Amino acid sequence: MQDVVLAMLAKEPAHGYELRSRLRAALGPLGEAMNAGQIYVTLTRLGKAGLVTSQRAEGLPDRPERRVYVLTPEGQQRVATWLAEVNWPKPDLAEFHLKLVAAATARLADPVTLVDAQRREVLRRLRDAQRAALDRSMDPVAGLLLEGVVLRLRADLEWLEACERLWAQHDPTGRKAGA
Repeated sequence: MQDVVLAMLAKEPAHGYELRSRLRAALGPLGEAMNAGQIYVTLTRLGKAGLVTSQRAEGLPDRPERRVYVLTPEGQQRVATWLAEVNWPKPDLAEFHLKLVAAATARLADPVTLVDAQRREVLRRLRDAQRAALDRSMDPVAGLLLEGVVLRLRADLEWLEACERLWAQHDPTGRKAGA
């Protein structure tokens, strides 16, 4: 989130509400869950890290003064570094698989039950993303982002099915059943 906010400020200085509006416009339905508080917390952290500075801007007669945020040279460098990075996000499911192994080994939970709960959550997210993708008035860039989310969630579901097949064939500690 921090790098995205910095990148939005690289274009031009802005106040928190304006940043939130830019992000929501750029991300379409994916940005709907973003609340103003989240933006302001991020801006505070960026300020403490020396990546942004802020100054009060006079408000209009019917609005209070606002704090306008500007990138520092360090913030500009971080944006440049972030944009130059070539990586793919680590799947959350790698951590989930570690949870499965740990829960099974310590006999804290049935791995198949954990897989089922995770699958329900992925299905919920997939439904939400597919509904949003049906919105024909959506910006094409936001639509492309949404398509990536849908494809990633479908792949996650396939992976969960593979986990379930493996764990269903093993006892709760992960050893082959009957061995």
